[in-house]
Amino acid sequence: MKKYFLFLLSALFFFAFSGPSAAHFGMLIPSDSMVMPDENRTVTLKLSFSHPFEGAGMELAKPAVFGVMAQGEKQGLLDTLKETKVMGHTAWESLYSFKRPGVYMFYMEPEPYWEPAEDCYIVHYTKTVVTAFGDDEGWDEEVGLKTEIVPLSKPYGLYKGNVFQGIVKLDGKPVPFSEVEVEYYNADGKAKAPTDYMITQTIKADANGVFTYSAPRAGWWGFAALNALEEKMNDKDVEIGAVIWVRFHEWK
Repeated sequence: MKKYFLFLLSALFFFAFSGPSAAHFGMLIPSDSMVMPDENRTVTLKLSFSHPFEGAGMELAKPAVFGVMAQGEKQGLLDTLKETKVMGHTAWESLYSFKRPGVYMFYMEPEPYWEPAEDCYIVHYTKTVVTAFGDDEGWDEEVGLKTEIVPLSKPYGLYKGNVFQGIVKLDGKPVPFSEVEVEYYNADGKAKAPTDYMITQTIKADANGVFTYSAPRAGWWGFAALNALEEKMNDKDVEIGAVIWVRFHEWK
């Protein structure tokens, strides 16, 4: 009985003083965000579910939806997915070859993920944008996801320190004061946060659903706008996230 009491006391101490919890991010990372005519015209897209700064992966079941939209037309890509590993956990990979100029929006809708620590289901509608062969039209179009971040800044061709703006939408309508989590994809593990509070940055959209962020480091940055569904799943809450991945570049 004494050992059990000490265990409970230790657990309570850990949860009380272990600092902020890490954020989950649906991830959709292409090998290139700007495909030029003289470059390799095939990109590799990796789909995962992770804590991107800390390099802690989670299992990602095969997505319910995976596709690309270009010139206003959607193409399903679910059959192109092959199972792989990201951060030591189940993830998915696809190859896509560009045949004509355009702005291509890749997106996925995962199966609901049960998170016992939060006692809820999580669904992150995730997208990223790749431009090909100099085309620069349509980067601000909506894919039409349940919840979505629509760019107000080009989601490619950004330098470190540039501002990225987006508008958070749910069912096609702006979400006032939506909470947006921001995290760096620490792919090589070299980035170190001064404290746990610096791992996930949190900002809020304004009354029009617009948020603004200036990335302090080159690389891939994820923006996740979180909202709760009114409907429950198996009597549990459902957190839905609109996620977009944007790459910032060094000035050379």
